[in-house]
Amino acid sequence: MKISQIAEALGAKIENASPDADISGVAGIEHAVPGQLTFVSNPKYAHAAKTTCASAVIVDENFPAISTGMLRTKNPYLAWARAIELFYQPPQYAPGIHPTAVVHPSATLGPGAHLGPYVTIDADARIGNHAVLLAHVAIYRGAQIGHNFFAHTHAVVREFCQIGDNVILQNGAIVGSDGFGFAKTTAEDKAEADKTEGGKTEGDKTEGDKTEKPRWHKILQSGNVIIASDVEIQANSCIDRAAVGHTTISRGAKIDNLVQVGHASTVGEDTLLCAQVGLAGSTEVGNNVILAGQVGVAGHCKIGDNAIATAQSGIPNDVEPGKTVSGYPAIDNKLWLRCSAVFNKLPDLAKAIRKLSDQNQQNHK
Repeated sequence: MKISQIAEALGAKIENASPDADISGVAGIEHAVPGQLTFVSNPKYAHAAKTTCASAVIVDENFPAISTGMLRTKNPYLAWARAIELFYQPPQYAPGIHPTAVVHPSATLGPGAHLGPYVTIDADARIGNHAVLLAHVAIYRGAQIGHNFFAHTHAVVREFCQIGDNVILQNGAIVGSDGFGFAKTTAEDKAEADKTEGGKTEGDKTEGDKTEKPRWHKILQSGNVIIASDVEIQANSCIDRAAVGHTTISRGAKIDNLVQVGHASTVGEDTLLCAQVGLAGSTEVGNNVILAGQVGVAGHCKIGDNAIATAQSGIPNDVEPGKTVSGYPAIDNKLWLRCSAVFNKLPDLAKAIRKLSDQNQQNHK
């Protein structure tokens, strides 16, 4: 593909390169070879643009001139994403239902669907047009799913969950698993239950049959999950159903691998939950929020719009809109950076304090 064609597709301006130069593919800046296109959006890699072997580099409009060909654009990262699409086409799945797939007679499936081996769709489920369900995907009873649904192998949509259009579930994503809800019984509760049930089992008795062991009673998770359009949920993430009401993932939210969204939580529009984020039950996350890897949020907390929590932060309280927080318990990011700098000096500070204390005691003798 000619650089001029790429520039037109990306809305970029060519600089220091022949419009007729051929580009055969894309690669990272440190691994690109002649004939390939790369990019710089992170200042950390700006120096690599001077030594890259790529034929052209996608850069910001204000990026300093280099000897390599450049495609200048307002948003290099977005342009790079679109450039990848020019050179790589993912597998296409022709409409059809594999002989091993099982679709309940009462289920509704829109035109153009592709169902892979051992897909199961239960009673009263409804799926829109042009769905792709790869091997071993399971759609439970009464699930309602919009158009252009794409579910990779072993994704699951549980009973009565609702999903909008253009939703992607990566491998092993679970929508609507039971929320983690249990109520502990007391001895009195157990005794009353025994009366109702006409007795107790041997396993419930303690030595001498004097007291009953408390147990965890499962709270029936009677709610569901509602996922709006344009959401992607990546591998092995779990969105729990609510005990009552809904767990909600709003339009355009993106959920990374191994994320846990607790029951009755709400995730706002265009919010990013990065790998291993955990939301306890009834967490409210606003719009355009970024929770970086391994952030944990306590139950019933509210995270305001446009807030950011850096990696491994623990959030036990509400976060104001627009705030950037870090650490545990999460505090303002700038304060946390200062605290971190002091933390490394604590041994020296403790030594200095002990020395001053010793001097003070000697002065009072």
